[in-house]
Amino acid sequence: MKLLRYGPKGKEKPGVVDTDGRIRDISSIVDDITPDLLGPSSLSALAKEVKAKMSTLPLVSGKPRLGVPLATIPNLICIGLNFADHAAEAGQPIPAEPIIFFKHSCALTGPNDNVPIPRGSEHTDWECELAVIIGRTARYVKKEDALKYVAGYTICNDVSERHYQIKRSAGQWSKGKSSPGFAPVGPWFVTRDEIPDPQNLKMTLDVNGKRMQNGSTSTMIFDVATLVSHLSEFMTLMPGDLISTGTPPGVGSGIKPKPVFLREGDTMDVAIEGLGSQHQKCVATK
Repeated sequence: MKLLRYGPKGKEKPGVVDTDGRIRDISSIVDDITPDLLGPSSLSALAKEVKAKMSTLPLVSGKPRLGVPLATIPNLICIGLNFADHAAEAGQPIPAEPIIFFKHSCALTGPNDNVPIPRGSEHTDWECELAVIIGRTARYVKKEDALKYVAGYTICNDVSERHYQIKRSAGQWSKGKSSPGFAPVGPWFVTRDEIPDPQNLKMTLDVNGKRMQNGSTSTMIFDVATLVSHLSEFMTLMPGDLISTGTPPGVGSGIKPKPVFLREGDTMDVAIEGLGSQHQKCVATK
């Protein structure tokens, strides 16, 4: 099941993608896509009702704006340097255990919304990432059980301001990760049953039509199950929490001999196999 939210920001309605790729409104079934729907029994009941009513659900016309596919994301947890080849291009050693940082909730935005470049920024960068959506409370979860706590998957573009991240954060990356619009998420929340192997998904990101990232989740250092288990040792994962799992090589800061960064007017196209695609335009911060 591919769930989404569509409409003006702050007034999104819940929807589903049918077998023909069309958006159908499911407001008659649920008020919104909220964390309380993400548990296995709730998702199963929703999927059953949506399937039974699919042909009668109203079609959404045109090309509506898509919002973040969850109405509430309690915590936006990110993993750094989780691809060996990305760590190499960053000149960093392979981590002995997952590097964890957080993004502020103001960074969350729809998958096709504009991305504002921070005032004075000259080092804004891109990162295509698989995002994991937690479905039920997880604490001290064993790796072999970890995927049972996953409700589904989506895409996150972990936009980053490298100067703020490296030069102004004193080791804490959140300054460079939390600007408004720095976490486009979506287009869909794809339930776990549709992604049987999250470690075998192609990942791409284009800037101005040029392929910059061309990777796969198969080259993650720490796989999804390991990440969920590891995080649950240090915090309680809540329904709706989103884990952005790291990016493959090809970020702008890693380009040799001279790094390339985003400027006003640049566009990004982000895609992960089975999870759809995003498109953003970079604009000036008002």
